[in-house]
This record gives sequence, C-alpha cells and structure tokens, in this order.
Amino acid sequence: MSELKDKVAFITGAAHGQGRAVALALAKEGVHIVAFDIAKAMKYPGYSMGTSNDLQTLQKDCEALGVHCIAATGDVRNDKDITAAVNEALQAFGKIDILFNNAGICAYGLAHELPEEEWDAMLDINLKGAWMVARRIIPGMIEKRQGVIINNSSIAGLRGMNRLSHYAASKWGLTGLTKSWAIELAPHNIRVVSIHPTGVNTPMNDGLAELEGSTPREIAERSAGNLIDVPWIEPEDVAAAVVFLASDKSRFITGSQFVIDAGLLTR
Repeated sequence: MSELKDKVAFITGAAHGQGRAVALALAKEGVHIVAFDIAKAMKYPGYSMGTSNDLQTLQKDCEALGVHCIAATGDVRNDKDITAAVNEALQAFGKIDILFNNAGICAYGLAHELPEEEWDAMLDINLKGAWMVARRIIPGMIEKRQGVIINNSSIAGLRGMNRLSHYAASKWGLTGLTKSWAIELAPHNIRVVSIHPTGVNTPMNDGLAELEGSTPREIAERSAGNLIDVPWIEPEDVAAAVVFLASDKSRFITGSQFVIDAGLLTR
C-alpha cells in the first residue's frame, strides 16, 4: 500500500499536459485529487488550453483508479474561483496535503517589444497565481501541521533564455517563493520544493510551434539543447518526480530546486 494513500492533492493547470500526468500518477498512489483549471481559451498567449471536456475526462480517469476527484473550473488569478475550489475540497476531504502549483503559460517576445498586458499576464498567471492559490491552502496545512507544496518552475527559473524574459522572470520568481516559503513553513512541518524541467512534450509545445510557425521539435531543440540526446522529456517524467517529492521518501528535502533537465544546465 502506498504511503500516499488517502492524501489529498490540489493541482492547478490540471486539464492536460503536466498537470494531468501528475494527477493520474498521484491517483495511482491512492491520492484524492482536486483538479483545478481555467478550461477555456485565453486572449494571451492565444494557443489552445485545456478544455472542460479534458477536465471531465481527467475526473473520470482518476475515479477509475479508485480515488475521488473534484473537477473545479477556475482561474488562478481569481480569488473567488480559488476559494470556492479550496472550500469544496475541505468540505469533501477535510484537508489538502499536497499542492502542485502547475498552472502556467509561455510565449516568446523580446523584452523591449512586449506589450504591458502580455508581461502582466505572464507574471500574473505563472507567479502571482501560485501565491494566490497557496495563500488559501497554507492555513489548512498549518492547522494540520503537515503538507507539501511543489512549484512547477522551469530551467528558465535557473538561467536566462532568449526571447523569454517575462517567462524567465516568472519562473525565477517561483524559485524565490519556494525558498522563502520553505523558511516560513518549516516550523509547521510543511515542505516546499520547486521543480525545473527542460522542455516537456505537452500541448503547450504544439501551441508555441503554431505561434512561431515552426514545429514542436524545432521549438524544443532551439529552446533547450539537452545534454542527453532527446528533444524533450515526457509529462510522466515530471509526474514521477512530483510523486517522489510528495512522499516521505523526500522528507528532508525542502527549499530545494529539483532539476529534470536531461543535462541541459550542465552545458
């Protein structure tokens, strides 16, 4: 029996990609899932996002694994949406043990050419959104004196990247939040870790390629340059890391940056 059985995970950006993979991986361990996603298209960055159908399918797939799953539609920038989902989770389960701050967007643009609204959208979703969600979940973790927060950053949260200054700024911000939250929350037995994947084979790659008039593989290779000869890693690779970090096998890991980069940062 998994040590994670009957824990509860709140996952943002859950409808597809890394969020979906993490939800399914945790569900296989017996973790009940709160799948939170905006589940609709947004003006920026303009590529396809997860849909309400994706969210409903995830709910069915998780429940087929023998756990309960709440599918909650909402925006990480909207406190009413977040509060409603958190309250629903607490009413159903009485606790939230794991937070995977995954919701995020990516788009290219030179820093001096970015419209202000695009800069704001990137920072509001990727960085402020993580804080918005966490501030509604942390009090319950403090009360229970247990919890793990995993922030999905990026290799761009550990280095600069061409035409991705706004994205890198948001992901470096997550790294700073992780370290600061780890200090604040350690007295309450709450661990906080950021993960830093290289390019991941998700629908976001397809969207970026469409915006750039390129192919997903070209986008991945141009952005990354992995040491191991692969253009990207799979969502399941990220999910395996999250399962490990959420478990007691990593009970002394906090404030750290867990890199899943296929050797990219070694270059």
